Amino acid sequence: MTEHLLHWRASGVSLVLDCTGPLLPRVLHWGADLGELTLAELGALALAATPQPVSNNIDTVVPVSVLPEHSAGWIGTPGVTGHRDGTAFSTAFTIDELAAETVEDQDPAPARHRLTVTAHDEAAALSLRLELLMTDSGLVRQRATLTNTHPASVFQLDSLMPTLPVPTQATEILDFTGRHLRERIPQRQPFTVGTRLRENRRGRTGADASIILAAGEAGFGFSAGEVWGVHVGWSGNHRTVAERTSTGVSLLGGGELLLAGEVRLSPGDSYRSPWLHGSYSQGLDGLSHRFHRSLRARPHHPRSARPVILNTWEAVYFDHDLAKLTALADVAAQVGVERFVLDDGWFRHRRHEHAGLGDWYVDETVWPKGLHPLVDHVRALNLEFGLWVEPEMVNPDSDLARAHPDWIMQTGGRLPPESRYQQVLDLGHAGAYDYLLERLDALLTEYDIGYLKWDHNRDLIDAGHSPGGEAGVHVQTLQVYRLLDELRTRHPGVEIESCSSGGSRVDLGILERTDRIWTSDCNDALERQAIQRWTGLLVPPEMIGAHVGPTVSHTTGRVHTLDFRAGTALFGHFGIEWDLTQADTADRERLAAWIRLYKQIRELLHNGTVIRSDHPDPSLWVHGVVADDLSQAVYALASTATTVWSPPGQVRLPGLDPGAAYHLAPLPPGDQVDAPTKHRLPWWDAGVTLNGRALAVAGVQAPVLFPERLVLIHARRTPG
Repeated sequence: MTEHLLHWRASGVSLVLDCTGPLLPRVLHWGADLGELTLAELGALALAATPQPVSNNIDTVVPVSVLPEHSAGWIGTPGVTGHRDGTAFSTAFTIDELAAETVEDQDPAPARHRLTVTAHDEAAALSLRLELLMTDSGLVRQRATLTNTHPASVFQLDSLMPTLPVPTQATEILDFTGRHLRERIPQRQPFTVGTRLRENRRGRTGADASIILAAGEAGFGFSAGEVWGVHVGWSGNHRTVAERTSTGVSLLGGGELLLAGEVRLSPGDSYRSPWLHGSYSQGLDGLSHRFHRSLRARPHHPRSARPVILNTWEAVYFDHDLAKLTALADVAAQVGVERFVLDDGWFRHRRHEHAGLGDWYVDETVWPKGLHPLVDHVRALNLEFGLWVEPEMVNPDSDLARAHPDWIMQTGGRLPPESRYQQVLDLGHAGAYDYLLERLDALLTEYDIGYLKWDHNRDLIDAGHSPGGEAGVHVQTLQVYRLLDELRTRHPGVEIESCSSGGSRVDLGILERTDRIWTSDCNDALERQAIQRWTGLLVPPEMIGAHVGPTVSHTTGRVHTLDFRAGTALFGHFGIEWDLTQADTADRERLAAWIRLYKQIRELLHNGTVIRSDHPDPSLWVHGVVADDLSQAVYALASTATTVWSPPGQVRLPGLDPGAAYHLAPLPPGDQVDAPTKHRLPWWDAGVTLNGRALAVAGVQAPVLFPERLVLIHARRTPG
């Protein structure tokens, strides 16, 4: 039945699906493009991929579907786990209907290929709907919906987790950990037999979340080695798994982590899993490009020029004073800022972090005329006005908590331990949801607000729903999505940033509803080099909040030059987190020069292809952005520590047209070389012209730099 073998192709990726049934579809190939294949050739491919049964296993070959089933002989983690009072613990789905669709190449299509499968398990009284699609960028997405079809009894769902197979050539795993102020720390290990399970129970994505779980050939880097990766697009508890069995079957999977009793399907009820996103490429850069291109293809992706932001937090903290803030806005406008964001401290009782969360009314004691004087001043400067909120949180010392103590997430007749002196507002209560919607809608209606910095500063611990104390993270996550969606509908021109103790809510679920992330509460440029490098595997630069902090970092105490701070922030959505009223004239002028450069090249930075060059010296990082038409590129050479050798040697600058000539020159103001030598690099002053192949293969000599310095290089294609 070769007509039920599907071959999808997009952007150098092939996905071959065996839908012959009666069991659920299975993936025969996910990886490099196989070219055009006839039905006969697809049948031969299926035959060639079929292993023989081996001793002490079941007598037939185990068919491992995208939702693996114990009933088929699979001895790894099942795709569905749950039970009906101890029965129906092992599903055996049979396909009812397949609906496949391919959009012609000339038509715009976020989903180039799509397959919908409906199936049922009569004995377990369950029905299933599987959705698989491939985007134009070659990204594979899938999710599953499970429905209880029993007329009377409840099905307790414990897990619904789609998977994608990877070949035995994938012998190394890359995932990520992290913490507050140091998100997205990479870690590698061999992909051996067994289960590599990462679980997150923080009630949010988490600073330690593995935003991408990747498996690839040993030593895979940014440009070399086949690599496969998955991401769970969900902002609550979640799990990712890399599993290899003794029979050589290897899977990557992920889904929501459901707390005990969190999803009990009554007759007719359904549960839908988050999207599992899968990306394949040669090297991590290619894997990353597929995510970036898919995000940029969305109709609601932010496409206007990303405005330069000044956020007031590290400038004033809770000390809100109209004269101080208007003076700050004046200086901000002078250096080229385009959006002024008032951070925490503007609402009732919020003179410190101990009180006020939940009381979303402008504090009359600080702002007797409301925020109008500040908003009017900012708008008169032709700046957008933004406002910080943390809707999902509540201080016990607040009017809201005193009026509605039952709206605080809790279980067992006890309050969870406090974090930052706050608790979590239970949006599973209709009254709590309605209150937040009314307050936020009222603020956005009264004031000319173009931007919300939406924060979320604690984990969800003991997060029960009152009065019964049932686990409530699943419902809380859905309600947050609902609240964001409703506000976007009512105020479509307002942009929203996802902030969560910095970068603790970074996932494609929240990015469906927000316009950028706050990457980290750490503005130390050295730390940010790593945090932004790895966050950028998933998130494109225009959605990565990257700010210039003060000379002395508030979170590490390090001292950095303005050029290093600004050059680091340049490769994201550029902003400032610094009391500019305390900056001297020279610093303001230098900052203004960096802002002018950002405005000059932001179209390139926010639409081009991100490049990271593999370099043997771990202290010299090379990254950049290449224009889609390959006409130009901007690269940064960042010295993160003293180099292994001096001079540092040649660096490769990949991504350009190999047959075209490019003139390479330092890019002001990132052309200043701070170095422990007085000698000039021979090519630096006049530049050099080489073709793209030579730049990618041979490269150019990098300048000697002090540690924690960077320079910028501009490549422009020459005529002819």
